[in-house]
Amino acid sequence: MPELPEVEVVRAGLAPAMTGARIVAVDVHDERALTRHAAGAADFVARLEGSAVTTVARRGKFLWMPIAAAGGDARTAVVGHLGMSGQLLLRRPDAEAERHERIRIFIEHPDHGELAVVFADQRTFGSLAVDELVPTADGRAAGWGSTEPFLPSQVAHIARDPMDDAFQSRVFRDALRTRSSAIKRVLLDQTLISGVGNIYADESLWAARIHPETPASALSTVAVNRLLAEVRAVLAKALAEGGTSFDAQYVNVNGEAGYFAHSLNAYGRTGLPCPRCGGPIVRVSFMNRSSHYCPRCQRRR
Repeated sequence: MPELPEVEVVRAGLAPAMTGARIVAVDVHDERALTRHAAGAADFVARLEGSAVTTVARRGKFLWMPIAAAGGDARTAVVGHLGMSGQLLLRRPDAEAERHERIRIFIEHPDHGELAVVFADQRTFGSLAVDELVPTADGRAAGWGSTEPFLPSQVAHIARDPMDDAFQSRVFRDALRTRSSAIKRVLLDQTLISGVGNIYADESLWAARIHPETPASALSTVAVNRLLAEVRAVLAKALAEGGTSFDAQYVNVNGEAGYFAHSLNAYGRTGLPCPRCGGPIVRVSFMNRSSHYCPRCQRRR
């Protein structure tokens, strides 16, 4: 599943083309891509056509594009989640249909001209929707790419991510003191800290030398601070390298893969030597997924 770096790469690619653009037409080829838009395809199209996109924003793994009718304020937004295999691609308006294309949005930009934004999704777990904007709980700008304290109601339950200037490390540390769950489970809780999925949780815990099954409440303040620093460092490096691509499903808006997979130290390296100590990386089952760690470097205390 695309995590924070992959979704941020997509947001950054869409922003120049969509900010200030007018939506001229929308083609819905498969209504399964509108599972979060309960009113259906006709309503989705009617609410988009003729509106203008004011920015492209992100919180955690969610993207949204506030839209406004001509001359009006943005009160709603197109909100998107890529699910397991969703892609948002920039194409020429007359480009051939993408494999697994679900929705095509035609836009006109004052600088870039006519473009098409294509939502493709092989596994159909991703979705787009038009949603109302609501105030943020803390009154701060909603996320990356946003200067306004408003976000879609479908995203309101999602915590800020550790790359967000408004993320409060103290609040996160205090929350961990009351959690007896494994620290990896806590890192995957999007209502507490967002954007960190399985890959980057494994990488951050390896970098911080913390066993993934360590109870969150057992971590000292020093250990939590070290973990947060490593989470941010891992996410920043992945973002700089375009995200992690193991197959053709994750690509940026131009269809190009990221290359952070070459920088992984723990995730997906079962049986290979730990880059730090040389011991074998192991893989264990965890929440219907897998955890990868070094038993020698990441001892459970």
